[in-house]
Amino acid sequence: MRIIHTSDWHLGKYLDGIKNSRLEEQKMFLEEFIDIVEKEKADMIIIAGDIYDNGNPPAKAERLFYDTLKKLSNDGKRPIIVIAGNHDNPERLMAVSPLTSEYGIIILGTPKNYVEKGEYGSCKVLDSGESFIEIELNGERAVILALPYPSEKRLNEVFIFEDNDKERMMSYSEKIGEIFSNLSEKYREDTINLAVSHIFVNGGITSDSERSIELGGSLAVNVENLPKNAQYIALGHLHKPQRVGNTKNAYYSGSPIQYSKSEINYSKSVYKVEVTAGEEAKVEKILLRNYKPIEIWKCESVSEAIEKCKENSNRDVWVYLKIKTEEYINQEYIKLMNEYKKDIIEIIPDITSKEEEIEEIEDIREKSMGELFKEFYSNQRGYNISEELLELFLSIVNEEEEEE
Repeated sequence: MRIIHTSDWHLGKYLDGIKNSRLEEQKMFLEEFIDIVEKEKADMIIIAGDIYDNGNPPAKAERLFYDTLKKLSNDGKRPIIVIAGNHDNPERLMAVSPLTSEYGIIILGTPKNYVEKGEYGSCKVLDSGESFIEIELNGERAVILALPYPSEKRLNEVFIFEDNDKERMMSYSEKIGEIFSNLSEKYREDTINLAVSHIFVNGGITSDSERSIELGGSLAVNVENLPKNAQYIALGHLHKPQRVGNTKNAYYSGSPIQYSKSEINYSKSVYKVEVTAGEEAKVEKILLRNYKPIEIWKCESVSEAIEKCKENSNRDVWVYLKIKTEEYINQEYIKLMNEYKKDIIEIIPDITSKEEEIEEIEDIREKSMGELFKEFYSNQRGYNISEELLELFLSIVNEEEEEE
């Protein structure tokens, strides 16, 4: 069975405000995604949550989602499994389910939802219950543990407390692990065994554009609480495409578009998964185009910034503009920059003075190599360095010092 895994479309999202719509970029992604699905001859699609950016999406976003699903389903020949994320309204997402079943589209909004047995396009649901389905497609059978975003409230509605003292003391991660462990009993040797969920797994690399669901770690899931016998676990929530920790089978597909300036240093993708019963899944990353890049421009003066805006006026990019200046920037200059470059998100004056320069030199002498590199990286990139990259840099520096 050949599966395409995607998530975190956030249809209807804006970039830092209400005037910078990403809908045109999202349309371009969905057109490319349809082409990828057709080119790869996908048997099934899994969408792991956060279809929309909020629970009350604009009509254009909903229409775009429905039109895309219809094309992807190929008149019911290609089933699509959709679960809700923390940005989605489960009831609203599932409202169209009675109309989508004939196209093989299965939508689950909360952990308590279940799918009726029967025909879904060319796919047949043989067995089902809360957060799991067994399907038959093209002569193969697959058991899919499908756990939509489990908020604490939704999780407690599912979890049956038999021993108040013991079970109520279980952590969020342990409860998720208990649910997956119980559902995993549905897995068999003769079935393709999959899981899909919208959760934060410890060890995942975050970005600035995700709405936190871990609340200081209390709603984070440990790797050991994921379904151990799943051949592939399709995850949603984190916007950087990644395999989770040291697992072999758990992947975040990431968002298809850069949704913040913290995401500009890595490519976006979807995952192609080829899996057969009893065998290890083969996972391949399929890179997506960058439909409208986010860029951070750093200029040494207002005149340089104006000239750069003029030179790049025809480029279709989002811009964060940081300008060194000894005083706040005149509104006439800001107006001129915006006339030359239409998609400036923010103009940030970096106000300096001679006294500040002297203080900076003295400050540098007092800082460690790690602190200096963190500041340099943040100044150049526009966002903070990860601990992993900082440790790599310091290890290289230490090796060179030892050689000397």
